[in-house]
Amino acid sequence: MKTRLVSLVIPAFAMAIAGCSSNGELDVSDGIGVTATRSGCPAVAIPVGTGDITLFSPENSRDANAIDVVATITKLTTGCNDTGAKIATSADFEVQAWRSNPGAARTVNLRYFAVVVQGGSAVVSKRVAPVTLQFAAGERKATVSARAGSYIDTEAARLPAEIIAKITKKRKAGDTDAALDPMADPEVKAALARASFELLVGFQLSEEQLRYNVTR
Repeated sequence: MKTRLVSLVIPAFAMAIAGCSSNGELDVSDGIGVTATRSGCPAVAIPVGTGDITLFSPENSRDANAIDVVATITKLTTGCNDTGAKIATSADFEVQAWRSNPGAARTVNLRYFAVVVQGGSAVVSKRVAPVTLQFAAGERKATVSARAGSYIDTEAARLPAEIIAKITKKRKAGDTDAALDPMADPEVKAALARASFELLVGFQLSEEQLRYNVTR
């Protein structure tokens, strides 16, 4: 079981290779080799423009004086279990909201999505879930906890043996390929992309709400 603290906010479908890191070791006696360490656990992130939502009253107004409720996804933490046939990932977070009018008690219903993306662009699955905020009478702020998750086939996140061999191949000083970075090989890069997954979490926004977030 692996637990990670995530504070990433990055563009949707424009993410770097997820769950993959490498450390190089120079073996003077036997040649040059790269020892690669890699986890199949997906990276978890909030795509730019989807981490907050603004509600207006009246709804079609975009005037600052018409802002009714503002909510934000925060305190995102993740857990991952990659020991079975399925890689199970969880994303726990808080939704914090503020309202302009601290009047009577009020309930605000929002929705958030959890999308699994493969190779930086291919949507594998999407789930939309509700989240309910309860404002107490006279209170401007409300907070609620929520969770998203995903299951990925372990085999799909595993690199083929021939790709691992290319990455970890020993290279002797003076060999023609000794100075070449195996991670720059197009075949290796493509295999890494296919075996890389992301779990993206954010508010389910209308086109107009998303436009407001990215252009304000």
